[in-house]
Amino acid sequence: MPRFLSSRPDSRLIPLPWQLPLETWPKEALVALPRGISRHVVRFIKVGNSVYAAKEVIATLALHEYRILTDLHRLSTPAVEPVAVVTDRFDEQGIPLDPVLITKHLEFSLPYRVLFDQGVRPATVTRLVDAMVVLLARLHLIGCHWGDVSLSNVLFRRDASEFAAYLVDAETAELHPTLTNGQRANDLEIARINLYGEFCDLEAGRMLDSSLDPKTLVESILARYRDLWAELTGAEEFSGDETYRIENRVRRLNALGFDVAELDLQTTPDGSTIRIQPKVVDAGHHSRRLLRLTGLDAEENQARRMLNDMATYRWATGQQQEDEAVVAHRWLTECFQPVVNAVPPELRGKRDFAQIFHEVLDYRWYQSQRESREVPLLEATHGYINDVLRSLPDERRTLTQVAPHADERLPANPFDPSAGFAEDDEPLPQDPWATGEMPAVDPNFLDIDALRARAKK
Repeated sequence: MPRFLSSRPDSRLIPLPWQLPLETWPKEALVALPRGISRHVVRFIKVGNSVYAAKEVIATLALHEYRILTDLHRLSTPAVEPVAVVTDRFDEQGIPLDPVLITKHLEFSLPYRVLFDQGVRPATVTRLVDAMVVLLARLHLIGCHWGDVSLSNVLFRRDASEFAAYLVDAETAELHPTLTNGQRANDLEIARINLYGEFCDLEAGRMLDSSLDPKTLVESILARYRDLWAELTGAEEFSGDETYRIENRVRRLNALGFDVAELDLQTTPDGSTIRIQPKVVDAGHHSRRLLRLTGLDAEENQARRMLNDMATYRWATGQQQEDEAVVAHRWLTECFQPVVNAVPPELRGKRDFAQIFHEVLDYRWYQSQRESREVPLLEATHGYINDVLRSLPDERRTLTQVAPHADERLPANPFDPSAGFAEDDEPLPQDPWATGEMPAVDPNFLDIDALRARAKK
């Protein structure tokens, strides 16, 4: 009987065939979802209405990643939620198997390869890298050294007109009280190497727009990180009669989605100069405010959009003097819920409700501009459903539920993207180390004395 380490146990996981290597599990226990290429065996398993990601990995890494993800989840950092580590696995012959790390599947999320495979405009690439820059800055703010910064280790979710990035691989991550400049620089150097390789890979596969250069992309990512980090933590000095700049600094951070929990403010003895520096910065300013007012849990930009719509609703209905919580409840019941309820059940897997509401507001604005009138919200909702939503891809779908278009290729193994495509004629490249087909190596190849003697000749 395998052993389960979990703080949120799901008893439905116990009867699964843990005595089998993950790559040989029966299809009845698996579900095919879009995912990136991994060096480990990864499968999505479904129990009831829940979907989990399972990764087969050695014990030390599985336990380390589980604990890091648990800490990140406790700190409200965008990362997949850990569920359990399954250890003490043996096959039918009693041979030990590697443990399995189980995490909760992040709904409506997509790996970057899936996004690029569908064709990505340069502006979308910019939004993707911006999301990863914000994620990296958030990790560094809480003292997390990632150690393996790459697009492959990130999942993306739609966040209004932007994207939100979630950490999905924490094997190399470490948590410290604070990070030194050297630790942050090390993460950035790892990012430089990994990202350049990934963009070159996309370019070689003709999935990167010809106007985008891998080197330029990587340099822009690092430059944006440094600009964001300076805004979040940098010191600012100004004269004593410019105290309004203190509030301006806080407002700029709020606009970026961060709250200032502690501000270090110093003045010269004569009061002629003031120096301010944020000391404790927390991400999720708009998300926390929306959750407090309405109970809705949304991404940061989605929350910002809904709060803006709530303010417009308050002004349009003449409720400026009403308590904010009362207005929020009325907005929820008169604006948000009617839009959600109008979406047919069969279309609810295409976008999450917060994203649908954002896109309805966009559709309403454009329709009002075209028709030179104020289009009612429900009218715009029905127009959006018929004109836009029905034609969108289902982002919560499984790969096996969708018939491919004429120009799409079917994966050879829907559970493993590294297996290539079904109609590929050429065999996949083999790893000579894994197949035991490495050519014979000169025994003196790694002999230092032999190399020195050869160099003298």
